[in-house]
Amino acid sequence: MQPIELKCSVNGVSRTVRVYPMARLLDVLRDQLRLTGTKEGCGEGECGACSVIVDGALVNSCLFPAVQAEGANIRTIEGVAATDKLHAVQEAFVRHGGAQCGMCTPGMILAAVSLLEKIPHPGDAEIRNGLAGNLCRCTGYTKIFEAVVRACES
Repeated sequence: MQPIELKCSVNGVSRTVRVYPMARLLDVLRDQLRLTGTKEGCGEGECGACSVIVDGALVNSCLFPAVQAEGANIRTIEGVAATDKLHAVQEAFVRHGGAQCGMCTPGMILAAVSLLEKIPHPGDAEIRNGLAGNLCRCTGYTKIFEAVVRACES
């Protein structure tokens, strides 16, 4: 199989890359575009470490065929902060200990950002549901949950 041209917007920048038809979005982001903030945890869509936002939807990039991103707007962890200021969710993770080893942090932050863009002031159950596809082995989720609650207050 020959690579095909893929045009999309990544973190607000128009990008054109050549991808193989079966390439995963995760690999294109990390290997071709050098956006290594998106992590591979399980490779099976179970852990959420590879979460990115594609056209407003939170997706597991390890399961997302890159060719499906044709014409899409993609946001990775590198595109969450403004150029000189952290996003409210990132700031809350730092202040409230939501980040530990860092493996799940990019996916957790993108899940929280996605949630808050849809529901600016979610209740406890909505926060739990919004983070449900992301696993963390370090924090026990309490600090992550607290960080999201605090981000809502910002």
